[in-house]
Amino acid sequence: MAGSSEQDKLSEDWTLDDAIVGLDVPEQSDEEKAAEAAAEWAAMLEGGGDDENGVDRVLNQDEIDSLLGFDASIGDDVELTGVQALINSALVSYERLPMLEIVFDRLVRLATTSLRNFTSDNVEVTMDSISSVRFGDYLNSIPLPAILSVIRAEEWENYGLLTVDSSLIYSMIDVLLGGRRINGNIRVEGRPYTTIEMALARKMIEIILEDTHRAFEPVTQVNFKLERMETNPRFAAISRPANAAILIELRIEMDDRGGKVEILLPYATIEPIREQLLQMFMGEKFGRDPIWEGHLATEIYSAEVEIEAILHEQDLPLSRMLSMKRGDTVMFERLPSDPVRLRCGDVELTEAIMGHIGNHVSVRVARPLNPPKVTMAAFEALDEKLEQK
Repeated sequence: MAGSSEQDKLSEDWTLDDAIVGLDVPEQSDEEKAAEAAAEWAAMLEGGGDDENGVDRVLNQDEIDSLLGFDASIGDDVELTGVQALINSALVSYERLPMLEIVFDRLVRLATTSLRNFTSDNVEVTMDSISSVRFGDYLNSIPLPAILSVIRAEEWENYGLLTVDSSLIYSMIDVLLGGRRINGNIRVEGRPYTTIEMALARKMIEIILEDTHRAFEPVTQVNFKLERMETNPRFAAISRPANAAILIELRIEMDDRGGKVEILLPYATIEPIREQLLQMFMGEKFGRDPIWEGHLATEIYSAEVEIEAILHEQDLPLSRMLSMKRGDTVMFERLPSDPVRLRCGDVELTEAIMGHIGNHVSVRVARPLNPPKVTMAAFEALDEKLEQK
């Protein structure tokens, strides 16, 4: 049993509560008390339970969407927030590669002309968007049926994807084979593509790849080769699912029919030309001063260098070298008319014929200088390594 002090305290509490109840709260029936309790619970559920006693409040759907960053009403150009922003923070935005948009703008113009010549129809090619995606998410988002073309960038030694949706394939086949115009979307049957359809689609893809090669010419020389065509995304895996990639969406319209072409290039594929894609305009040079380059070239041309004329070189035993004394003769297997080599340091320049002018020995250059083994590309690669350090 509780002690006397605890009983007194408990009695005081009950007395105080009875006084408060007696002053402020009128007597209620059981039905009124039950209705009041139900109303309190309903108010807590509707209002999230945000009371003054610190009870945890339940979030509504709008607050959950705002926290996670998922809001279907906002556009693509609005900055993401919440968990969605954290998920997409690992992706590199294509806006860091300004030259890439110029390249694919050239592709739009080139493809418009090429496909008009290919179909003899009024073809309009437009670029919907350029975005950064994860490779696995893109494969899961491809609407089937579709043709996935695995393309190889030979100079970059890596792969990319070119996806053609079914509506464009059937529209192109109707145009090439003289089909009548059908208003609205073409109904796609649940069957695999025939040999004729695959052959016509391959021809269209090869035309687009050739235009892509021409679009990249101002930046770099690269040839895109069609490796294979797949209809199952599982067989078109060219990169890890979590790797980032650039996705270019092109829309091809032929009057009232057409579809989409999507080109996907992993960032690992375009890494060899990253410096060129960082340019703000065509032909931009980073950290170059033409005035200083001209001055340096002038000073190099006026510099003095030492040239050696090598008559002959041969290997001798060390014992013979140690036993040499004045008057010994070393025979060279050379004739007076044989050419000598002109060398600057360790670099052989050319060959010459020996002679004399008065009391001086002279040489006459017999052929042009050897082409240099070191090109400007080697110096540019050295500059890149120094900048990285």
